[in-house]
Amino acid sequence: MEILKIVLLFVGFGLLIKGADWLVAGAASIAKRYNVPNIVIGLTIVAFGTSTPELIVSLFASMNGSTDIAIGNVIGSNSCNILLILGISSIIYPLSVKSNTVWKEIPLSLLAAVLVWVLANDMILDGNPRVEITRSDGLVLLGFFAIFMYYTFDIAKADANNPTTIESDEIKILSLFWSIIFIILGLTSLVVGGNWIVEGAVYIAKSFGLSEALIGLTIVAIGTSLPEMATSVMAALKKQDDIAIGNVVGSNIFNVFFILGTSATVSPLKFDPKVNTDIYVTMAASLFLFIFCFSGKKHQLERWEGSLMFLGYVSYTAFLIMRG
Repeated sequence: MEILKIVLLFVGFGLLIKGADWLVAGAASIAKRYNVPNIVIGLTIVAFGTSTPELIVSLFASMNGSTDIAIGNVIGSNSCNILLILGISSIIYPLSVKSNTVWKEIPLSLLAAVLVWVLANDMILDGNPRVEITRSDGLVLLGFFAIFMYYTFDIAKADANNPTTIESDEIKILSLFWSIIFIILGLTSLVVGGNWIVEGAVYIAKSFGLSEALIGLTIVAIGTSLPEMATSVMAALKKQDDIAIGNVVGSNIFNVFFILGTSATVSPLKFDPKVNTDIYVTMAASLFLFIFCFSGKKHQLERWEGSLMFLGYVSYTAFLIMRG
């Protein structure tokens, strides 16, 4: 039974990722069938689809009372996205960064991390002994998400080559029957996979005397970031800079404002002050990403900068393991 739970944890990751693919394929097909513009499909169905692994895991963790996993999943995913995924992607191919990303989206991802710190640290800021991200905090985060979506649509209208758009030939129009089957399979896989991941993560934490926060920040965070990893690495191999970077930065903003906001709105998230260190790492990652856009070639992530980010993630992971 014990080994089965560990096996189901990793099977759950597979179901989660494949479920997201099926859901996007089915929903995008139906949207295209009814002449929904590509840009709307890209900004809604595809954007939501690639983040459903983090969303489902955080929602299950929140509802099950495993709030350390819910918060650790989001914070850990954001650090992984910048340090590991962008690090590897820029090692593969130096990535040019658009001006909008440098001056608006990267600062917004930094603001998201700062806002989590502010909302979670009631004890430090106003002496409130109850430390949690409340439902009202969740609604604040969702409000910021609405602003971000408005900004994204506005940018997309002004730029036909926006990285969140997808070409029409990338959307396969299925029959209505198979579109619905794909959506049902996708949702089922997401729910089952997300549940298995949370159960397996809790089991590993208890069995090996590890904190749920550690499991959420490492195994769960990396596992749910696999869609972003695949997208950015493939984009780097194809020398599609905007997609490689936009995918990561957009995902970080999405993770905090929408996923953490939704999870806290469903059920308040108790906050372990020890996780502040991990929020600082996420802040530092966003700050260094901004600085790296001006070191060396302007608005470009070079291979040596990617190597530093990758080494930073390895060092951070080692610190997490030692902290336990």
